[in-house]
Amino acid sequence: MRKTAIILLISIFITLCFFTIESAKKVFRSDWELPVVNEEKPQHRLVLITQDMKTPFWNEVARGALTEAKKNGASLEVWGSYGNNKEDFLKKMEIAIHSKVDGIIIQGLDTEEFKQLTKVKASFYGIPIITVANDVPMAESLRKTYVGSDQYKAGEMIAKQLLSDMGPTGEVVLMYDRQKEYYQTQRLSGMEDVLKEFRGVKVLHAETSESRESIISATQDSLNRMPEVDAFIAVDADVAGTMITEISKRYQVEPFHIYSFDDGPESLTLLNHKKLDGIIEQSPEKMGEKSVQLMIEWLIGKTVPLDVNGYYTDIFILKEMGIK
Repeated sequence: MRKTAIILLISIFITLCFFTIESAKKVFRSDWELPVVNEEKPQHRLVLITQDMKTPFWNEVARGALTEAKKNGASLEVWGSYGNNKEDFLKKMEIAIHSKVDGIIIQGLDTEEFKQLTKVKASFYGIPIITVANDVPMAESLRKTYVGSDQYKAGEMIAKQLLSDMGPTGEVVLMYDRQKEYYQTQRLSGMEDVLKEFRGVKVLHAETSESRESIISATQDSLNRMPEVDAFIAVDADVAGTMITEISKRYQVEPFHIYSFDDGPESLTLLNHKKLDGIIEQSPEKMGEKSVQLMIEWLIGKTVPLDVNGYYTDIFILKEMGIK
């Protein structure tokens, strides 16, 4: 009996050894295939945020950004507010930060609240910020870079076009938002540096706010203070439509030299109807493309650091009837 039990144990041991050796052979066999690991990197999650949703200018910025994001396999959402609703705009920016997106491309807003969000909250979460179209000072915001027009040069160009059309003498009204956002300050500096060289040119600064009533009041005041005025430049393109309507209540618009920029909701329509003599045409689609390209290059470490002075896109003078 004892002998039978020993034989049985030896048989079990031999059997177990056989299966162990066969299993080991399978593991070390050269044609053994390991599970495939998906090495594809997750998409970069980007957000484009603007104050002026569904305007021609910002539609083009979004189009360029979406095209470039798709090309690079990145996810891009376009968020924004309507009618310069700053509170809603800042709220969306804060949501993007708390959502821990990989990067934020945003229309710069030269306010303390905006700068605190970029400099403190976005930095805390390690989220890079690129301003597009409208810049804010880098030292005050810690944004990585800016993509858009050289606003100082744009101011110079529009002032030179005015002088070419009007001549070296005349009275000019420069109308802008009294908040003087950074991009408007830059435009003004370019205009003033050109116009101050001509002693025959008299300049009146007209400050307004975003409301229609304020623009009407500023236009009326300008006409009262400078009844012989020859030209108007809407430094803030959003005021152009209301300003021109108010001018037309007193005078024929045609004799005046009136200029603005293409980032206003009515700019192209006013130009096509010959209410504007010229606008600065920017490159919004290129701004969208370039901002996404640079954001991805920064995220993957291809371009580090980005140029803090910014990346300028093309600008042109667009005259009525589409003549540049």
